[in-house]
Amino acid sequence: MAKCYVTGKKTSFGHSRSFSYKLSRRTWKPNLQRRRLMINGRMQTVKISVRALRALTKTK
Repeated sequence: MAKCYVTGKKTSFGHSRSFSYKLSRRTWKPNLQRRRLMINGRMQTVKISVRALRALTKTK
């Protein structure tokens, strides 16, 4: 299962409810991207959510 390196976000599960109130299983997936980041002085390829990536670029 894919997981964000920074925030730990991963796929969440639940039900999709129709107008007639029938339910079916569904998933919500985080918006993960592969990016090369400098971690402890080395370039590493990690999966990171776009929200965390935006937060990192704003702090620079």
